Amino acid sequence: MSSLFEPLQAGDLQLANRVVMAPLTRNRSPDAVPRDIAATYYAQRASAGLLITEATAISHQGQGYADVPGLYGTEQLDAWKRVTDAVHAKDGKIVVQLWHVGRVSHTELQPEGGQPVAPSAITARTKTVLIKDGVPTFVETSAPRALDAGELPGIVHTYAAAARNAVETAGFDGVEVHGANGYLLDQFLKTSSNQRTDDYGGRIENRARLLLEVTRAVVDAVGGGRTGIRLSPVTPSNDVHDDDPQPLFDYVVRQLAPLGLAYIHIIEGATGGPRDIEDRPFDYEALKAAYRKAGGKGAWMVNNGYDKPLAEEALREGDDLVAFGKPFISNPDLVRRLREGAALNPWDKNTFYGGDEKGYTDYPALA
Repeated sequence: MSSLFEPLQAGDLQLANRVVMAPLTRNRSPDAVPRDIAATYYAQRASAGLLITEATAISHQGQGYADVPGLYGTEQLDAWKRVTDAVHAKDGKIVVQLWHVGRVSHTELQPEGGQPVAPSAITARTKTVLIKDGVPTFVETSAPRALDAGELPGIVHTYAAAARNAVETAGFDGVEVHGANGYLLDQFLKTSSNQRTDDYGGRIENRARLLLEVTRAVVDAVGGGRTGIRLSPVTPSNDVHDDDPQPLFDYVVRQLAPLGLAYIHIIEGATGGPRDIEDRPFDYEALKAAYRKAGGKGAWMVNNGYDKPLAEEALREGDDLVAFGKPFISNPDLVRRLREGAALNPWDKNTFYGGDEKGYTDYPALA
């Protein structure tokens, strides 16, 4: 049986242990530029086998929340380089999550106040975050416009350029394609948000087309061994669902198998909610089997509500990596605490989004 604290080779990533810090949006990057405290924050958590950054926009159009970071400007890349240098100084490994929010945005966050973009012109029944008088405020998303098919090659190119800049300029060890949680690529996958009648809508093969084109372009840019992907088959986050998710995601992972990815990152159940959704059953073991049968060699990463006993059970059942989210917010030394069975610091929900060092870099580590 593998231990949480054993090393693992995931593609080109040599990881010191099987504990992964999941992406955690913190809204502390004014003008989409990570501040210096971000370097402190990530370096404090560098004992994780792998750090996955907060979701990071590949373009201004890809922005959907106030004060989240980007990868499309020199100042942003320079700031991220300070983060990766700080993590590497602690012998850590860090990848950046590549993000395009699609319709989960607001006109105030879009270039020239334009409409957010989506597979179809269907407004998401969800909220985003704007800064009002210095305070993070939840607001309804704006109505999107449907992307023209002629715009999609440009989006694919932008993903690849962001990945290349992340590795070659910002110094990341790799990238994670965000294909989950009701954002652009997931919107194309799911029947509730994709009502297109062209080559990117309708049949499973068409709805999966953009996600696969993006992933192949990113692999061409930085190599499969430096690329991961995040998928959420049944999460209702941001108002998405699919009428028949099992064959959809079985197809997706079979197509991903030949790409030589470093890992597949699976959110089980509802993101940040129940692991089992009664009206949305899903067989995750069958999904993993479909990937392996198709020749997929990437590490299998599981996520959602894991503690140490559940993580150890996952490893016994053949999973390779376990991602922890909120526990990493309040426990910069989470790996040590898990190893020693030490109590965990409680987190403060009031400081999750926006603010400064409070609730970000001031949680204590063990003496």
